[in-house]
Amino acid sequence: MTSAVTHRRLGRTDLEISPIGIGTMQMANRGMVTAAYPSITADASAAVVRAAIDGGVNWFDTAEMYGRGESERALTTALRTAGANPGDVLVATKWAPMLRTAASIGNTIDTRLAALQGYPIDLYQIHHPYGGFSSIPAQVRAMAQLAKDSRIRSIGVSNFSAAQMEQASAVLATYGLTLASNQVKINALHRNIETNGVLAAANRLGVTLIAYTPLESGILTGRFHDDPQAVESLTRVRRIAGGFAKKVTQATPLVDELRAVAKAHDVSLSQVALSWLVTYYDDTVVAIPGASKPHQATQAAAAMSVQLSATERAGIADASRRSGAL
Repeated sequence: MTSAVTHRRLGRTDLEISPIGIGTMQMANRGMVTAAYPSITADASAAVVRAAIDGGVNWFDTAEMYGRGESERALTTALRTAGANPGDVLVATKWAPMLRTAASIGNTIDTRLAALQGYPIDLYQIHHPYGGFSSIPAQVRAMAQLAKDSRIRSIGVSNFSAAQMEQASAVLATYGLTLASNQVKINALHRNIETNGVLAAANRLGVTLIAYTPLESGILTGRFHDDPQAVESLTRVRRIAGGFAKKVTQATPLVDELRAVAKAHDVSLSQVALSWLVTYYDDTVVAIPGASKPHQATQAAAAMSVQLSATERAGIADASRRSGAL
């Protein structure tokens, strides 16, 4: 079954986003990013962006940390090449706190805006809660000031615990602002948000959870079950991170269930996995799969139109538990 894409509010802001966005880490061409994921050309980036927009995606996620701004520049170059002007789509980016003080947030905003080449920052996120020289409240206050100065439209965080979300939300409330999002790893093989308090906090605070690695680095596409030797084609960093081969074996019950549902709908496993992810938690979770080829962006966007029955969603949830997701 298919239906039109329905946008959702980003947290309690006035921003409306598609349930699927596109992550753009692969658009960086240097740094530790390329040690794990092959980078893509400017032409490929533009084709990916165009395919995503044509499929109904209206937002893209990037970060300063992805090639020291290279992903930001590549994304906005691709947006312009694809004919998407500032304001046509939403752009989310992140400030990295590692070895910096909160003052860096205000001091580097012009650099971020320059890298985005005229595209506004619709969502500005603190990339992680560790490694900085200032407290989380100090960092959030600096973000709030940027919002008050109309330099950014909304404020999010990434990899924050439930307690840290509460802390950030409380600080923002003193400015009359809300915490829009928390970007964390969520997929049908990784459902920690249900046991660590993050999902409960998000629902309580009205925060959108942005799921990164929504396909568990390709495991939930079925690729590695169809061809076990494909693991050897990955970069060494990806092969050894988190025991990749073991995860493939562990995921077998889940992949089998995804395959059965995909066959019933005549869609791909990845589309079923993404559809499950952005519907199982009602409107709380959205996802940002990466795409290095246009057809991957097209498939990711089309997942928004795959309608799973309550029985199918429950079956996938049960298979994910049997695969160790909880």
